[in-house]
Amino acid sequence: MSANLVGVVPGIVDTHLHQWDPFITPREASRLAPLYRRAPRVVERLLPVLVDKGSRDLVLTPEHVARPYLPPTYAADVAGTVDAVGVGVEAAVHIEADWHSEDPAEETVWLETLPFGQGGAPQLAAIVGRGDPRSPTFARVLDAHARASSRFRGIRCLTSWHPDAKVKRWIDREGVMRSPEFLRGFAALAERGLSFDAYVYSNQLSDVLVLAKEYPETTIVLDHYATPVGWLGPMGRSTGRSEAERADILSRWRDAIAEVAQHRNVVSKQSGLAFTMLGLKEVGIGRPALAELVAPLVDHTADVFGEDRLLFGSNFPMDKSITSYATIVGALADILEPRGPRVLRKVFRDNAVSVYRLTAR
Repeated sequence: MSANLVGVVPGIVDTHLHQWDPFITPREASRLAPLYRRAPRVVERLLPVLVDKGSRDLVLTPEHVARPYLPPTYAADVAGTVDAVGVGVEAAVHIEADWHSEDPAEETVWLETLPFGQGGAPQLAAIVGRGDPRSPTFARVLDAHARASSRFRGIRCLTSWHPDAKVKRWIDREGVMRSPEFLRGFAALAERGLSFDAYVYSNQLSDVLVLAKEYPETTIVLDHYATPVGWLGPMGRSTGRSEAERADILSRWRDAIAEVAQHRNVVSKQSGLAFTMLGLKEVGIGRPALAELVAPLVDHTADVFGEDRLLFGSNFPMDKSITSYATIVGALADILEPRGPRVLRKVFRDNAVSVYRLTAR
């Protein structure tokens, strides 16, 4: 039986949304956008030549990253949640979308011009901007974000790095979060009472441990389960090639994330349920099948983090290449339903309000 959120939450708060327009926002996909608009089939066919393997495995298709993804598109995607779980999406938290600019606060300025809350689109509840604690201008960047929007709540710095060189790397070397320059610069974020979204792979969870110990009063939000790359299928050059290796990936992830969960300032974002980086390639997967597939991630994080440190994030439109928004919401609700309505309310709304200091009540 499918889970229903009617009477549990008045509306869902999505804590992991990306908004972009590759024709006017500076991103990695922006160079492909004009060509994709003119000849999408040609670009799809030439993708192995135009884009490295790590990026191809990440997006599967340029359809969503090379086209604008703005509030009207998001509104259309979330509309199905009413049929799926009985309630709609009320508000969303934008997470930085790899904005390529000398001034990362430009993304925050741009977000404030978008028509959130109009035409059926959810409200923009908060913004997690881009910034690098290693930068000598990091403190000024934080202040610029804050001036640009009263919704600014924190920073994400893309630090995911994998030893398999063919897996998408978002940073040039490993160990960045435990480096002296990163830890020193992070003080500016801690002093301002801001949160930090950590996007790492499971092999980097020891870095999260270092950061959590160094700054125990700062909330660290762990995105996408600290993705165990290749757990659901082969990735990169040689990751997850056998059933035994995939079992080992999950086992190592379980142990490492349980250790991280011992630190009360770390929160687990239930996002990336249909993320390609897991090794998931089953395009169009349905709700029951997705729930069965990712239940080990959801259940283990729920066990080790507890009900107060779990929050839902769609990772849209990145997960859109695999399945629909309603399927992701429904699958997560189905997995968590046996834990009771209190847990569902916390995951789909209350914890988001607390962690990102939202005004929604």
